This record gives sequence, structure tokens and C-alpha cells, in this order.
Amino acid sequence: MPKISRIVDPRGKQERPQLIMAPRVTLKKLQEGPIVFYNNTKLEFCNYTEIFPRIKELFRLRGISNFIDFRETVRGKTTEDLNNYAKKLAAVKPVAAVTALGDMGTTPATTVLTIALEKLGIPTVYITASPGAELAEGVAFYRAGRLCLCPLDIYQGSTKEEVVAQVDSQIDCLMESLTLPFEVSKRADLHFKLDKAAPAGDGLLPLQLEITDEKLQEPGSFLEEIMDYLNAEHLGDGLPIIPPTPPRLTRMMAYCPFDPELILAREIGPSGKNLTVRDLAVAAVMAGCRPGHMPVLVTAFKALANPKYNFLQSVTTSHPGGNLVLVSGPLAQEIGIHGGQGCLGPGFPANATIGRAVNLVIINVCRAVPGVCDLDCLASQAEYTYCFAEDPKLTPWSTMNEEHYDAETTTVYVLKAEPPHDIIDFLSLNGGDLLDTLTDCCTTLGSNNSYIPGPLILVLTPDHAKMLARDGYDKDRIRQHIHTYAYHQAPMVRNRGLVPVRPPGFDEMHPIPVTRSSRDVEIVVAGGRGGHSEVILPWALHSEGILEPVLRPDGKIAKSLKEFKV
Repeated sequence: MPKISRIVDPRGKQERPQLIMAPRVTLKKLQEGPIVFYNNTKLEFCNYTEIFPRIKELFRLRGISNFIDFRETVRGKTTEDLNNYAKKLAAVKPVAAVTALGDMGTTPATTVLTIALEKLGIPTVYITASPGAELAEGVAFYRAGRLCLCPLDIYQGSTKEEVVAQVDSQIDCLMESLTLPFEVSKRADLHFKLDKAAPAGDGLLPLQLEITDEKLQEPGSFLEEIMDYLNAEHLGDGLPIIPPTPPRLTRMMAYCPFDPELILAREIGPSGKNLTVRDLAVAAVMAGCRPGHMPVLVTAFKALANPKYNFLQSVTTSHPGGNLVLVSGPLAQEIGIHGGQGCLGPGFPANATIGRAVNLVIINVCRAVPGVCDLDCLASQAEYTYCFAEDPKLTPWSTMNEEHYDAETTTVYVLKAEPPHDIIDFLSLNGGDLLDTLTDCCTTLGSNNSYIPGPLILVLTPDHAKMLARDGYDKDRIRQHIHTYAYHQAPMVRNRGLVPVRPPGFDEMHPIPVTRSSRDVEIVVAGGRGGHSEVILPWALHSEGILEPVLRPDGKIAKSLKEFKV
């Protein structure tokens, strides 16, 4: 009976460190203090403002009154940044610390900070609230193995009385987390439901298949059994995959001369794992990529790893955006990334599989598992795949790669962004009227850019681009028009949406623009003829669009795919 190849574990290597908890302190020590109270800025809206004052009030009843307050956002910070900030808190020599709030997108970074405080010898308790409570447990599970978490059953609509009642109900949790050895209190025990067993040392899945001659003769042998196993382990995106066997992994590296252990991004997602070229190649196999897609994928992850992208927070945010991969230049056409009719929909293998591979890395390696260790409220189809190309034959202007480099250089632009929003205009007869339609669609009160000005992408059909160019509109003129007229009246964006993150002076502007400057507006021409253009709006939370050229391992610009042949 022939043997079946084993399947590579798409999670890669997981370190699974076990945190040595800081020694707990006595009540007397807490009374001596000081105790650090760290607010990641999430305690400043709704009725979450009651949390720390109520805890301090209950502590004072126990003779504890020496507090030092710190306030600093964790948004946009790397693991290194968070570790350094923990040292700043430790410099005041606290006997204990209380960190808050792990309710939404700041949860992973605040978990990392809490772990760092424990490593520095400071007993710490981390206050969480759903859905962040579940995510905090996942991050702590992978990165520390144990951590004292104190969940409150509150949400944005909770009244002051409800918030206070929740704090009161958890005062024992807070006190025991800081004073009782974790072996006694069990307060640091985690009950996370994924990955009970770490990946095996040989890097292969422990999947056993019952092999029969009849089964071997069936096309796609064992695919159902493999999919049942992967789905049960929350590996993959729910759609059928190509099983990543060692031979397939070897073939995927045919156009990838980079070291398989080269780290592309450090300590991303709940798992805290470094993402390597090998991890990416495994995901590429699963997604159905061709070997020639690897140079674009490697470039995409170099861009995602740029600190200005905020990759750490982006993989678990409650925002339903995907990680858009927009490829401009000759390599896009050479490897078959489509930029013509229907390019943002189904039917184009390179588009579908490259975008899918990006998301599979986030699920399998980062372990940002939808519904389990991810904050997505509803999510969107953009989180399955999100990739297209510019087609230089369609545009009357310079393409993105030409604007930043030249026609021979291929670039990859990544943006954490919503799915495309349709802009219909079949009736405008001049570029000015058409541009007003386009501009009006560049924001809504429910879009992040109403509160966080940032980059956006206007994707014009060839017909719309032709009309604008005919009437004297170049890219810069279009950009300036959108920056000037895509705005909200100030009263409409106060006390709604989310806590604004705007450049200095923007809060005093009337009206308030949704872009910081005209350069925030990227313009590409793609798709088929007709009157349906699209706009792609950003997540933008400490997150920029990042553009990287496709480079060979020696750092030189790649002009063709053959330069990557191993």
C-alpha cells in the first residue's frame, strides 16, 4: 500500500512560554504602596470612567491609598515599545499594578504590557470586558501560559450603576490576584479553547488517514477527511484548501530565493509568533498560489510589518476590513494578477489566492481565529481575499509604481481597509459633476475616516477616468478636490462613532476633512468599462497605507520573475 505524505502544520513553530509570575504581596504591602493604575485611554468614554475611581474607593476601605496613575495609548505600539513602556511604569517601584481596559482593539497590546509588568516582578491584574476578555485570554495563553485577568460584564451602554456594581462584584478577584499565590487562588489559570496541544516538533500535523485502494483512486483523495480535521482545529478559512505537504512546500519555494527562516514580521497576533518565509509559503500552498506568486507575497508582508501599518492591532480589530494587496508594475501582469473587468471579484486565480494566503497566515500563524480569538463584530468578505492589480493599458495617468519609482519597478501597496464601496454614475456628462459624485462617496458617518482622517483609494473605471482626463483633471487635481470637499460638519462627528484620532488642530476645524492632506488620496484605474467606480475606505487607526518595491534578496529592484528562480 503506498504511503500518503504527511501534512505540514500551518501554525509553524510556537514557543508557548510559561510566565514566571511575580511574587504576590501582602495586604500590608498594598497599604504601603504605591500601586500603579494604568489606563490605556479606554476608560475615558461611556461610563467606563467609573471603573478606576470605584476600585480606588474599595481599596481605601481596606487601607490602600497610595496610587500612581499612568495614561498612555497602546495603539500603534510594537511589542518592543510596550516592553519599554512597562519599564517606565516599573521605574516608580510599585508594589502592584492594575491595568485596563481590555474591551476591544487595544486588548492584545495591553495584554502584552501586563505580561511585561509581571516579568519585571510587579504583580498585576488586568481588567477586561467582552469581547476583549476572550481575546485577552487567548493572547495570554500563547504568550505567557498564565495571567491574572479580571473580566467585567459591561459594554458601551452600561449605566454608571451597572459599571459600579460590576466592579463591586469583582473586588475579590482584584484582591486575590494581587495577594494570593496563583497556585492557591487559581486566578491566573486560563481556559482557552484552542490549540491545547502545541505544534509537534517535526512540524507535521498528527492526522491519521485510513488508506484504501478504493480511496486512492478517487480524485481529491482524503480531502473531506483533511478538511474535517482542519475545521475542527480552526485551521484555515473554512473553504477547501490544498493540503500543504512537504513536497508541495518545496515546489512553492521555486521562485523564492529568500531564507525560509527569514523573519518577515515580529511577534504579531495572539500567538506572538514571528512570521517567517516558510510560514508564508505554507499558507500559499493552502491558498492555491503558484510558486511565482511568492515574490509578491514576501513584499506584501514586508509592507505589513512596517510599524506604521500597526499590524499587531490590525489582525484582531473589531473593524471588518481586510488587508488589501494592490500590485502595480510589470510583475503583476507577468504572474497574472488581474486589473481589468471584475478584478475585485471571483474568477481570477492570482488575485484570489494571493489575497487568501495573506489571510491564512493571520488565522493559522497569528491565531487570530474568527469567532474565537478575534474581535470582528460581523467581519466581511474582504477578510477572505483582497488583491488586484493596476492595468497600465487602462489609465490616462501614471500608475502607482510610476508615481513612486518607474515603469519597470513593481510595487505592492497594502492598506487595512473596508470592502469596496460602489459609486454609480452613468449620467454625468462632464468631469466636474462626476467628481462631485465620487467625492460624496468618500466617507459616511459610519466610516472610520469620519473620526480618523487617513488614506483612501479611489478605483476608477476606464470610462470615468477617460471623462475626468478629457475635462482636464489629473490625479493631483482630483486629490485636492476630494481633500477639500470630503468632510463632515463638526457637530455631526461629535460624541458618536469612536474616539477620534485626528492631527493637531483638526478638532477645531469647521468642517472637518476625512483626509489629512491631498496625498492621502490614492487613485488607480481598474475594472471594465461602465459607470461603477469604487472607493476603498481605511481602518486608519494608527495605520497607514504602505508601499514597497519588489526586491531581490540582494536588495536590487526585480525586473522580471525569472530573477527569483531558485
